[in-house]
Amino acid sequence: MKRPLLAAAAALLLIGGVAGSAAADAPAGQPVRPAAASVEVPSGVSAGVAVFDRQTGTFTEQLNSSTRFRSASIVKLLMALDYLWDRDPDYTVPAADRAWLEPMLRSSNDNAANNYWSDHGGTAIITRMVKNLELKDTAVPPAGKEGFWGYTALSARDTVTIYRYLLDSAPAPVRTFVMDNLRQSTRCASDKFDQHFGVAGAFAKPWAVKQGWAGTSYEKGTCGTPTTASATATGASSPAPAAAADVDVDLTRPALHSTGTVGAGDRSIVAVFTLHPVGTSYGKAYTDIGRLTRSLNVPGATRPAGWWYGTWSDHVNVRPNPNTGNAPITQLPAGVEVLVGCQARGEKVNVPPYSNDWWAYLPQYNGWISNIYINSPDNKMPDVKDC
Repeated sequence: MKRPLLAAAAALLLIGGVAGSAAADAPAGQPVRPAAASVEVPSGVSAGVAVFDRQTGTFTEQLNSSTRFRSASIVKLLMALDYLWDRDPDYTVPAADRAWLEPMLRSSNDNAANNYWSDHGGTAIITRMVKNLELKDTAVPPAGKEGFWGYTALSARDTVTIYRYLLDSAPAPVRTFVMDNLRQSTRCASDKFDQHFGVAGAFAKPWAVKQGWAGTSYEKGTCGTPTTASATATGASSPAPAAAADVDVDLTRPALHSTGTVGAGDRSIVAVFTLHPVGTSYGKAYTDIGRLTRSLNVPGATRPAGWWYGTWSDHVNVRPNPNTGNAPITQLPAGVEVLVGCQARGEKVNVPPYSNDWWAYLPQYNGWISNIYINSPDNKMPDVKDC
């Protein structure tokens, strides 16, 4: 039996179709083919994008690349570099400092950022790094909001500059420490948000990512063990929205940013900054930044094998097997688009008066969800192979 009609209709409105777009569904597991600038920005989304090919020394994508966005947690890159700046070449990060630096880079831990910001001069951190890296668009938070590091202004092109410094100019120990932590980005952030959107979802490894998100419309994190964390996903960086007149940066609309490197040898640097309409759910924003990122020309990148499908319902459990016999691995953001690797028969799941015994394998989660929650016209997805 098919899942409830109203839920299916809601999913169609959210995702905009049954499977992913043609741009997203290039032959599975094949290298991304070079193409002309191709950024596909979903309706209602504002974006700043830059993709830099380190092999050729050229940009393959630039869209509003100098536009300033509130950085959210991307600014944590600058905090880490500020800490490491001018250290002795043989400097080894002490265990006590690794204990906060690593969670800040891998899992976007806000407490670590709050402490570093308050203990090392706040906006002076940004002033120092703007000078050191010769950043063009980066600016301190607006007047009256100096205590909120997530309101630092940052652009896509300045983000590329940060990564180019890390990869091409930074002392080897600095490069190794920061990039190795970004390669170990955890799916579940410290505040229990699923942070493997954008670059981490669009391309197969190797990649290294630093993500950012902020918005009071985003529901509480559901990644891993359920949490009671605040609905605002950047801790001290996001008080009630300030008036837009404070600075030429939108501090109101929900933000979702994905930055990092993709491909062997960190060939491409990718910076994607997005703002979404007020009230946008996390799952919708997650899906939209995913579609945008998959449209990009990223030299050296490889797409993961599978088919993109929308989901419906809140807090869909991802299970280790195609049944409900074991505790869930995690839960999906509500209504998010997922990569399906294959499908198999398993335990029958009932959402009265409907039922379905097909399950979808999600390779990016290494787990399964019931097909009853997949946005497909049939119980068995027509184009997905059997496991």
